[in-house]
Amino acid sequence: MSFDLVIIGGTGDLAWRKLMPALFQAFRHGKLPEGGRILAVSRQDLSDAGYRGWVKERFQEVEGAKRPSDDEFARFAGLLHYLRLDLSRPADYAQIRSWLAARPGGAADVVVMYLATSPDLFPTVCAQLGAAGLNSDNIRVVLEKPLGRDLASAQEINRVVRSVFREEQAFRIDHYLGKPSVQNLMALRFGNALFEPLWRRESIANIQITLAESIGVGTRGDFYSRTGALRDMIQNHALQLLTMVAMEPPSRNDADAIRDEKLKVLRSLKPFSEDSVVRDVVRGQYRAGSVEGSRVAGYFEEDEVPAESRTETFVALRTEVRNWRWASVPFYLRTGKRLAARDAQIVVNFRPTPHSIFPGVNQPNKLVIKLQPEDGLELHLLAAKGTGQSEALSSVSLDLDFDKAFAENRVGAYERLLLDVIAGRLNLFVRSDEQEEAWRWVEPILDAWQADDTGPRPYMAGTWGPAAASALVARDGCAWSEEQ
Repeated sequence: MSFDLVIIGGTGDLAWRKLMPALFQAFRHGKLPEGGRILAVSRQDLSDAGYRGWVKERFQEVEGAKRPSDDEFARFAGLLHYLRLDLSRPADYAQIRSWLAARPGGAADVVVMYLATSPDLFPTVCAQLGAAGLNSDNIRVVLEKPLGRDLASAQEINRVVRSVFREEQAFRIDHYLGKPSVQNLMALRFGNALFEPLWRRESIANIQITLAESIGVGTRGDFYSRTGALRDMIQNHALQLLTMVAMEPPSRNDADAIRDEKLKVLRSLKPFSEDSVVRDVVRGQYRAGSVEGSRVAGYFEEDEVPAESRTETFVALRTEVRNWRWASVPFYLRTGKRLAARDAQIVVNFRPTPHSIFPGVNQPNKLVIKLQPEDGLELHLLAAKGTGQSEALSSVSLDLDFDKAFAENRVGAYERLLLDVIAGRLNLFVRSDEQEEAWRWVEPILDAWQADDTGPRPYMAGTWGPAAASALVARDGCAWSEEQ
């Protein structure tokens, strides 16, 4: 199957930090279909050779094992092409059409338009692609998050996209869904008989989703001050993970069956009111501190952060899924910058045994689904170390490391998702109604914060956020996983 991949915004951070390394890894692994071409589009004045040199220079910043040798890059560079184009000029889009039509051997089987631009440009670009006739049945469009700033802007983006492309042509990407642990969450639940009978309120006490970063906002201070942790991480990544954990078994393993069940979860989430935002949501903003033994700046010392910014760099919240499976089970979501560690995980805390016959404190079982820095599963159980009947039980764990178990078939999140786009697999992409429902749920929090003059709670860099986040879960008699 031949393909043409057009990266609109081909010299931006996303292109060189994520997309080009992922495409090279797919090329190195022999997974890119034969007969492929990659066209980068931007306003910079470059030739094909100039763009190839630009990419090669930036590949030096990729971690060692993923860095191409000169011979590997020379072969990969043969796929790369460049076109200078001003996205605000309708006439320039004809250049893309001409480039696609001039393909040696005839038109590609699949054309992918990857919008690696600011989401503010999505409506303009999609409308111009449609006006230029670049929306035929073999064309797919990939939209990066964040898709909008609120429900109204998300609906407007989707309205324009739907006016040009059919829903099945639109791939709204969330790279967390490409992580091996998330893919294996489906296999864990629906491919095994062990967990599904226990995956309900009778057996599960609470579920925690943590997406923690040890880095600060860095050079993205201006962008981040207009976005914040709720929009950047909760509305998309965290809610998508929640739906994967809480969804009912789909009738079949196809995109719409899976996304129908995820949408039901979003519609079942307990809605927020002004009072419940005060009670069940904690927002924070980091100050100077120490991370991994090094002194780091506070949020207001970062580049391009406005002095009066009330943007949150941390969010912790409590919610519930109001259906028969999950009634009264707390779901805790947490994300933040400059936290104690880079750690993304889902922790499923099971209820304690109804009657313990062993001395000491018997820690309940828990399942830890690790997303980063490594991918894997840990099942924490209790076992007896010796033979004495009066001996207390000790915690042991069954640990599945996906990096080791599936070393020969490992692919990164963006690599997997890019290959899925080319193949037309929508299972790991977000449908427009899912995305809009997530905004509908988040929006009352944004509105309550807008009317609240107190602003975010300060927390020291290198900690796990404001103390109020621990108090939030302690109210239910729980603790975050690192405090257990």
